[in-house]
Amino acid sequence: MNLSATILRRQETYIMRSIIYALVACTLVTSLPLHAQDKTVMVGGAAMYPSKDIVDNAVNSKDHTTLVAAVKAAGLVETLKGPGPFTVFAPTNAAFAALPAGTVDTLLKPENKAMLTKVLTYHVVAGRHDAKSLMEHAKMHGGMHTLKTVSGGTLTVVLNNDQLSLKDEKGGMAPITIADVYQSNGVIHVISAVAMPK
Repeated sequence: MNLSATILRRQETYIMRSIIYALVACTLVTSLPLHAQDKTVMVGGAAMYPSKDIVDNAVNSKDHTTLVAAVKAAGLVETLKGPGPFTVFAPTNAAFAALPAGTVDTLLKPENKAMLTKVLTYHVVAGRHDAKSLMEHAKMHGGMHTLKTVSGGTLTVVLNNDQLSLKDEKGGMAPITIADVYQSNGVIHVISAVAMPK
């Protein structure tokens, strides 16, 4: 075999190996769970990693310190670290601050744990409901879609000019400001108001 034939064969071998490695890499990526392929989103100045659970991500958000404190006070940490999946509508600190004076302090008192738990679980829906699915369901029902919350109440997703908001049982509106923050055990949608059950 002459030198040029040897070089040509080596080049063919190199190309074939490159193709095989590329195919293996593609297979590994597409076999990862859906959440592992989702992008990292910044919330409250911190990266929300799709590989971490809802609680492990939320504790890093400077915009959700009140929510995290409330989750701890209600004893819901282990629940929200569970396999889920859960869809959490997460009010910001500003959303809690907009409640009537003294509301948060009252809810955080040990004797009001049941009430706090009801408010928090009113923001949680079983399953992984991303913005696309919420929009599609709302479009199928005239711009509104009702969700059953973990607390047993209902939240109504309202679609208006491609803007998703939540309407609570008292008629209050909570716009979704950051959608599709994927977690290992669900998805978070940041909202700018606290949804209140009846």
